[in-house]
Amino acid sequence: MTALGFLYPGHSAEDDYPRMEQLLGSDIRVDVVHTDIGEDAHRVDALREMGAPERLAAGCEALRLSGAEAIVWACTSGSFVHGYEGAQDQIRALARTAGLPASSTSFAFAHAAREVGATKVAVAATYPDDVARLFVDFLAAAGIEVLSVRGAGIITAAEVGTWTLDDVLTLARSADHPDADALLLPDTALHTASHIPTLEKELGKPVLTANQVTVWEALRLADRRVNAPELGTLFTREPIVQA
Repeated sequence: MTALGFLYPGHSAEDDYPRMEQLLGSDIRVDVVHTDIGEDAHRVDALREMGAPERLAAGCEALRLSGAEAIVWACTSGSFVHGYEGAQDQIRALARTAGLPASSTSFAFAHAAREVGATKVAVAATYPDDVARLFVDFLAAAGIEVLSVRGAGIITAAEVGTWTLDDVLTLARSADHPDADALLLPDTALHTASHIPTLEKELGKPVLTANQVTVWEALRLADRRVNAPELGTLFTREPIVQA
């Protein structure tokens, strides 16, 4: 049994995690601890506070006691908003507090993009444009070129959590670029676990979504490889890419 631990801010699309656990197989356990979200706002100051060390530390003990082998801060904007170096400092502090290998969704995107061979990507973000631009800057620091970006201007995670497949498809189509190797959907508040094959078929390329890459990153940290085609191209490739 491989136990994976996730710190998830608030309550929006957390049901993606039991869905992915079912698709991964009986020897993978996914444990989710909800962190205090503070103010639900895709605004730089609120996002910085959401990922503050004391908020993340509060959930570490429960995950350690659950037997988690790795821990991931399941929030993209609450990590990249600190910048590349700041996001690294964030996961170093998390690893020290938890006593476990640690990462965040932002770094999961960088590692997953390399796994599928994507050096040029398109970004379909639910965020306002200024927050989406910070994600583009983070990816650039990770060596990934963003050819196009579309922000939906949604302020709250609660609203993002109500989006349907049609909403996601509309944003994805509008953000895609013909020369992009993959499309990225960077918001863990967005339900995508059941939609990835449909998105990849529609766009004709790998699609990386926040909750999907977060679980993949935890598996990578735990040195596990799971073939799960219903979770997209990312879960069908060999071998594991190490950081």
